[in-house]
Amino acid sequence: MSDTFRLTLAQLNPTVGAIQANCDKARAAWIEARDAGAAMIAFPEAFVTGYQTQDLVMRPQFFRDAMAAVEALAEDCAEGPVIGIGAPFHDGSDLYNAYYILSGGKIAHRVLKQRLPNETVFDEVRHFAAAEPQGPYSVGPIRIGTPICEDAWHADDVCETLEESGAEFLLIPNGSPYFRGKTDVRMNQMVARVVETGLPLIYLNMVGGQDDQVFDGGTFALNPGGELALRLPVFDEALAHLDLTRTDDGWRIDKGDLAPLPDDWEQDYRAMVESLRDYCGKTGFGKVLLGLSGGIDSAIVATIAVDALGAENVRCVMLPSEYTSQGSLDDARDIATRLGCAYDFVPISEGRQAITNTLAPFFEGLEPDITEENIQSRLRGLLLMALSNKTGAMLLTTGNKSEVAVGYATIYGDMSGGYNPIKDLYKSRVFEQCRWRNANHRDWMAGPDGEVIPVSIIDKPPSAELRPDQKDEDSLPPYDVLDAILEGLIDDEKSVAELVAEGFDKATVKKVEHLIFISEYKRFQSAPGTRLTPRSFWLDRRYPIVNRWRDMSGDAQ
Repeated sequence: MSDTFRLTLAQLNPTVGAIQANCDKARAAWIEARDAGAAMIAFPEAFVTGYQTQDLVMRPQFFRDAMAAVEALAEDCAEGPVIGIGAPFHDGSDLYNAYYILSGGKIAHRVLKQRLPNETVFDEVRHFAAAEPQGPYSVGPIRIGTPICEDAWHADDVCETLEESGAEFLLIPNGSPYFRGKTDVRMNQMVARVVETGLPLIYLNMVGGQDDQVFDGGTFALNPGGELALRLPVFDEALAHLDLTRTDDGWRIDKGDLAPLPDDWEQDYRAMVESLRDYCGKTGFGKVLLGLSGGIDSAIVATIAVDALGAENVRCVMLPSEYTSQGSLDDARDIATRLGCAYDFVPISEGRQAITNTLAPFFEGLEPDITEENIQSRLRGLLLMALSNKTGAMLLTTGNKSEVAVGYATIYGDMSGGYNPIKDLYKSRVFEQCRWRNANHRDWMAGPDGEVIPVSIIDKPPSAELRPDQKDEDSLPPYDVLDAILEGLIDDEKSVAELVAEGFDKATVKKVEHLIFISEYKRFQSAPGTRLTPRSFWLDRRYPIVNRWRDMSGDAQ
């Protein structure tokens, strides 16, 4: 009996719905595995369809197409390594999230997912049936247990059953999306499974962006005792040939490369770049444009766009009014020059005056208010969308999570657009993320090295510049205070009373809570954006638009 087993790990980037293209990618990787002498090549969860498919997977023709593609892949790859690959399986009555083992031109085995995640961005209970417990399968000299993603996230459950029924190592295919700090969460869970079972474990994750989510790879392998034997890079596609050796104590994973793990600032920034790059690439947009105000939010979005797509594919448009400061005009041109992207100057005064004249009879006798401010924002949105329609470039929106949370953005105005890379980045983190980008450059950035975001943009007080001498703090608490309250209410689901007990002013907390709730309708219509936390706006946090409830716990203090 052989004392070694070579396994190729395919940490690759599928596209949702591109069934044939995903299988072609699998075939190309299989050839590399064959040439490397691998006994098996493993792909992530749901690789054939891409992940997440959401309700698309429930369309009968869709899952039939995916199942047929798996059969064709088996026939095409009959002579060479066994293939492990994720795809749906319908047994005539129920639909399952499955992992197919292809060998000798046929489907040799199917593993069906038992634990269906039904929290945060996941809704698999809606889409799939939960399978009954299953045992391991054999590939050559080794018996492999394959808990599919969520199956491995629970103690004393699927993994333990596989070990008890003869599995000699655990191969875990995943579609695990990024959030800040996710690597530690995964590692802690998988070390626990190794300790419980005493088996080597391989955690195989996909990479790539899908709508708001980014799959960050970071595939790793653990030996019994929790020793890290292999780690692949985060966010990058990688094909790694891993060897297992039989010892007196069972199979062990041979030591491989340990890719460095970037800090949270780099991973957040990389997630924003990759999500935009893949969103454009997978939807067919080659170019983007954005309104460049001279403020920090549009500055970082422009930088992300250039890093994702290259300066030649990014168009920045300054749309000044009489309230736009000279500093903002100078800063906008400065950053466009530093980034090397196209810069257009489109004043809105003439259009704004025409709209004002048109509405004058209807506004007669009424005092100027936020209506006039919103006209400016909506006029900018109209002009930017017109440029988007005419040129085919996708419009990016630039609202940070703080603004999105409290509705400090104009619907059909600066909220217009197709994607928002900083939607899940609080304003206080925007400042630090800009400083990080100025101090760091990586090979995966298409933009230039050095201080690309002028310090004057980072240091000046934030302002929408929709009226004379306007500052964000005229309407909102200082961003350090606001963000701390928002993190408490949104990310930590704290009560008003808990935040008041922490020292926050009750009236301020109540005001922020009210703004969050009344802005739900705006978020419902907002562009998707990169998920950076487990409480991002969209699938992570689903609240009703009509909602009369308010937290009265602080009133008892």
